Amino acid sequence: MRLCLGIESTAHTFGCGIVSFDGDIIANAKAQFVTDKGGLIPSEVARHHEEVKERVLKQALDAAKVTMADIELISYSAAPGLSPSLLVGLKFAQALANEHKKPLIGANHSVAHLTIGDLICKAKDPVYLYVSGPNTQVIAFAGKKYRIMGETLDVGLGNMFDKFAREIGLGFPGGPKIEKLAIGKYVELPYSVKGMDVSFAGMLTKALRFHKTGVSTDDLCYSLQETAFAMLAEIAERAMAHLDKFELLLIGGVAANKRLGNMLDDMCKARGAKFHAVPLEFSGDQGVMIAWQGVLQYVAGERLDVEQANIRPYERIDEVNVSWR
Repeated sequence: MRLCLGIESTAHTFGCGIVSFDGDIIANAKAQFVTDKGGLIPSEVARHHEEVKERVLKQALDAAKVTMADIELISYSAAPGLSPSLLVGLKFAQALANEHKKPLIGANHSVAHLTIGDLICKAKDPVYLYVSGPNTQVIAFAGKKYRIMGETLDVGLGNMFDKFAREIGLGFPGGPKIEKLAIGKYVELPYSVKGMDVSFAGMLTKALRFHKTGVSTDDLCYSLQETAFAMLAEIAERAMAHLDKFELLLIGGVAANKRLGNMLDDMCKARGAKFHAVPLEFSGDQGVMIAWQGVLQYVAGERLDVEQANIRPYERIDEVNVSWR
């Protein structure tokens, strides 16, 4: 069996995943940087990744019951992300490639979210709703590239949740904690949809102002989710109508949120469309998606000199040459 090792290190998660060239998921090990208070500090996250990288790799190899000798290809997350975190993954991947004489591929993390979603959900030609920490985008494939149909004009939804949670003392990551506390009643927050784009900054400011005046945390968590998710459903539906597509694929870390999935599923059913959500294990950051993206690029003929491998912290998804489709 031909195997690829994927190394993910773009942000808070360090992951090692192993997949076959046929798309079988063999192992998925990861360790996440978390705090009880405060947020994500890039230097501390990089230090975390350095501390866990060998252990996470061993967990993946042990779970797959293989050694590095059985690995044919190594793929690492080259873009986009926090530079200190990306560099940990790059240097680890280069060291492994040199030590074990393996070819190396650099993958775009955002694209990898799309392709692992296609693999797992068996979507044909969907509109993608990509919602993670820094990213909130509606994407579709057209003209040999992934095209961004709409996106946040300021902060990504996941980061907005994280900032709210940090300011009120919930710790990091904020999304799961907000979902757990979203059991209150609705208070009106700014609903900001501008064409196909969205804005979350005003919503965050108003929610924090409400918090200082004594509005309950449960009410604010509920209202943040309901308002933000309704905005996403609106622009996703508009993209589907414009492109005449009948599948919606929800990807990224926020895809784990059950309320968001239910709202999008209801919207799709009303349109006679099919809704897919990437399962929890693969909706957030993990090495499996980097491994699969590496396989796609390698099979399509892409090659990379190990010593020339680098990181591209600001690369957008619509800048990637899609050689495998």
